[in-house]
Amino acid sequence: MLFNTYWILFLLPLAALPLLLERAHSRAYSWTGMLPRDALSELIGLLLKILAALALLFIILGIASPHTAAQKVERIGEGAQIVLTIDRSASMDEPFSGAEASGHAGEAKSGASRRLITNFIKQRKNDMFGMVTFSNSAMYVMPLTQSREAILAAVDAAGGPGLFQTNIGSGLTTALGMFDHAPDSGSRAIILLSDGAGRVSDNVQQKIRDWLARQHITLYWIVLRQPNELSIFDTEYKPPEDQPLPPSIELHRFFKTLRSGYQPYEADDPQSLARAIEDINAKEKKPIRYLEQIPGRDFTTHCFAIAALLIAALLGIKLLEVKSWR
Repeated sequence: MLFNTYWILFLLPLAALPLLLERAHSRAYSWTGMLPRDALSELIGLLLKILAALALLFIILGIASPHTAAQKVERIGEGAQIVLTIDRSASMDEPFSGAEASGHAGEAKSGASRRLITNFIKQRKNDMFGMVTFSNSAMYVMPLTQSREAILAAVDAAGGPGLFQTNIGSGLTTALGMFDHAPDSGSRAIILLSDGAGRVSDNVQQKIRDWLARQHITLYWIVLRQPNELSIFDTEYKPPEDQPLPPSIELHRFFKTLRSGYQPYEADDPQSLARAIEDINAKEKKPIRYLEQIPGRDFTTHCFAIAALLIAALLGIKLLEVKSWR
């Protein structure tokens, strides 16, 4: 048994006061030595003292707020440990490329992403979610947690203006670091959602490759296409002479060399983004083991209820007391 306020327990000896103190009578008698002993009255008097002592005892215990410890129970379900790695560069606040081509303003990429990811999280009952955002550097938003309220609040708070850089390397390494502090449940994934890519150094590439392989993490990359941007699936594209590949195509080709698993998507509008997220939802439904935390039971109300019943019994007996004799 645990208590929220342990120091209150030092008052427990006060519960013995009714047993130690004699009851003050309302009438005084000159001498009662010749009266015979009344065993029944003595027993009732002792029981009244015990009731009063128990009432004080449960009041003190109630103030100390007793409760049992929380427990962790292993469950088996379908799901995964998923870290959402979301681009928060300034370009994410622009409409989709398809909206611009159609001549309509359309929904901003950041708004559609938050809306669809929120729906995705609500569908996943057994998953653990973490979250990282990045622009010029990564921001550690939420560690892996089973709390839907916490991760949904983190997604909702991921808005706001961003910077004009896309440092995917920093976002990915920060996301990978989250798995170091969580036991492997059997299914792990990173959902990288961005509308562009930056150059990733060879050292960072090697670190990403090693971490993904060692921790058995599948990488899903959803590319929200910029207007007039080349498709990462364009296998025939050749850059002009002495020019490097576009960052997104270069990064896609690097991801294809990963041994841990990689699935890319492209989205030109909210509908194609929704299809990509739905495909991930269907793929990441493997059997996993996870620990469900069951909160302990709070006995504060029970203590006060018992004390109230004892006090009510004492008051009831007090009303039966004979005040005088005719």
